[in-house]
Amino acid sequence: LVSCVIKLTDRKRVSNSDSITGGGYMGKKYRILIIDDSEETVDGLKTFFSEKYEVSTAHNGLDGIKEFDKSDGCLDLVITDLVMPEISGVGVISVIKMKSPKLPVIAITGWGEHPSALARDAQADLVLNKPFELKDLDRHVEELLARKS
Repeated sequence: LVSCVIKLTDRKRVSNSDSITGGGYMGKKYRILIIDDSEETVDGLKTFFSEKYEVSTAHNGLDGIKEFDKSDGCLDLVITDLVMPEISGVGVISVIKMKSPKLPVIAITGWGEHPSALARDAQADLVLNKPFELKDLDRHVEELLARKS
């Protein structure tokens, strides 16, 4: 925990080009958490983002909150599905924003407007409807991380 606190207080961007390649702070990769009950979605997003970021995953909302808690505040961004077993993505977003209000959260859903409205109410920074293009998600991740640093 102490080393994490030091990292968080000493965070700085290495250069503008690093944000394009998933740079991070102090030469470290940004850390993102992906939560989705679809194993295919989790595996695909993890494969896509692992070259640029340090990625942890969870397959339901409860495990997602456990991963978030385990990170001791060292996550840089969360991507969560909205409709999942155990705890919904809206519940996940609410817990994360209560504990870490500045942590960017992207909500993804294939269930239309109702979950999207709930995600916005829970203070998700962005809501994307499935299916989406990976390049669009990647651009949004980079933008949110750039704002954070």
